[in-house]
Amino acid sequence: MKIAVLGGGHGAYAAAADLSEQGHEVRLWRRDADAFAPVLASSAITLIDERGTRPVKIASLFTSAADAVHGAELVLMPGPATAQPDITRAIAPHLEPGQVVFMPPGTFGSYAMARMAEATGVLWAETGTLPYLARKRGPAEVAITVRAVRLPTGVYPAKHAARALAVISKAYPSVEPCGNALSGALMNAGPIIHPPLILMNAAPLEHFERWDIHNEGTQPSVRAVTSRLDAERIEIREALGLRAPHFPLADHYTSDRWMYGDAHKKLVKSGDWREKIELHNHRYMTEDVVLGLAFLVSVARWTHVLAPIAEGLLAIGGAILGKDLLRGERTLEALGLAQCSHEELFRLLEG
Repeated sequence: MKIAVLGGGHGAYAAAADLSEQGHEVRLWRRDADAFAPVLASSAITLIDERGTRPVKIASLFTSAADAVHGAELVLMPGPATAQPDITRAIAPHLEPGQVVFMPPGTFGSYAMARMAEATGVLWAETGTLPYLARKRGPAEVAITVRAVRLPTGVYPAKHAARALAVISKAYPSVEPCGNALSGALMNAGPIIHPPLILMNAAPLEHFERWDIHNEGTQPSVRAVTSRLDAERIEIREALGLRAPHFPLADHYTSDRWMYGDAHKKLVKSGDWREKIELHNHRYMTEDVVLGLAFLVSVARWTHVLAPIAEGLLAIGGAILGKDLLRGERTLEALGLAQCSHEELFRLLEG
């Protein structure tokens, strides 16, 4: 299958190498031509995983978004939600009817970017996490620690979910239906796991050169807050009438039932997450707090579900940044959806 992979981050390079090795015709596009130069020079990305280290040839490399998406059956957008608007503006005029744009994860981007693009006949989908736990180790090198074993995915418009999932499953057989775009957005693990980790580790993150929020940063008190926050997410899903499984985050730490299977120990052992996190600018703040957590709070308020942990963490993030995060661009208010009734919103998402 022809797959356009858009971006230059951990997820994009992991996808480009992994999907190429599976035999797909990958068309990789990156906006930053200078940073892209090492890959352009070799036409390959070095992949490191449990099988060892080897270079993987990428079929086509582009600095033009139009060329990358032309003829692709699947358009993969694995970058942070903060990059979605710029990428969508770049590809929107070139999208073709029948294409599927897949955002892993999306932060309700499947709806927001579909509305921005106004591309006829294009399907948009999002899931709860990246298909990989991965980190770039060099300008043309990526390490994949774990591949997702379950990818609950919502589709916009939901009435075409079967067709979208059939396309995505050619690349990711672990994909499974979870309903509409709102359901897909409420599977996003980032706004649940990352805000407690960075906000409750704010002092060591600012003090030490490198800090592993998943190792020494994940202590019982942090886990307790994360569990309460996730319970609020699940209560919101239930209030909306969204069906289980809800993929409780506790399974990530205690079993193999979560999206990555039994992965937490592998994540810590890899050492790839001992890193410098600049609290104000890291995507855990700009994506998962500013966009994702604000979205969760807005949906909680809309459904009249009390979410004191989400509200409190969002307030702390806002205090650190000096911003009112309740006015975030992915809130239902900003998207013009807060005045909808439950029935109206679900009809809209059905298409």
